[in-house]
Amino acid sequence: MLTQLWVGTYHGAHDGERVVVTTTRDGAQPIPYGLECTCGFSQRHTDPVALDRVAWRHTHPTLWDRWKRKARRLRRSARAPRATAA
Repeated sequence: MLTQLWVGTYHGAHDGERVVVTTTRDGAQPIPYGLECTCGFSQRHTDPVALDRVAWRHTHPTLWDRWKRKARRLRRSARAPRATAA
């Protein structure tokens, strides 16, 4: 069986940091399309169109995505135990 390797990159930013997403196609894998971000995020897909959408949206989050992330951070900091003065 012939293994085809295909690579693409997406450059963008999220959470105030510049990131690069690398997409690959490896014909030897059962789920051939994968992506990896410099922030540590990775996924595998069976469809190249779905892979492109996820990679693009990860590097170029919509306003709604940014609001959701900010709300999660605020909720997390509100739940954190506060230090009391002794």
